[in-house]
Amino acid sequence: MTATAFEYGPNPYAAGQSGADYLLAPPDPATRVGALIDPRDRRRLDLHAALTAAGIPPRPEDREAIEHLSALSAGINSTIQRWLQHTL
Repeated sequence: MTATAFEYGPNPYAAGQSGADYLLAPPDPATRVGALIDPRDRRRLDLHAALTAAGIPPRPEDREAIEHLSALSAGINSTIQRWLQHTL
């Protein structure tokens, strides 16, 4: 059996709105997780995003190359991303 709105009571955010659609409350910045992303992981994510934005979606077999490129310095990664942006 699935849960329904009746089991949990009225939705306080839906007051005054018709239908079942309502906006979610904005996230509370104080409850954010305080974990930092390792710089190498950040470069990997940025490289994935740059490749995808350039119309080159990374394939599973590209994983090793992306890992090696992410291990390079931030300056080299910035240059690679700049090159990819010029392909647009």
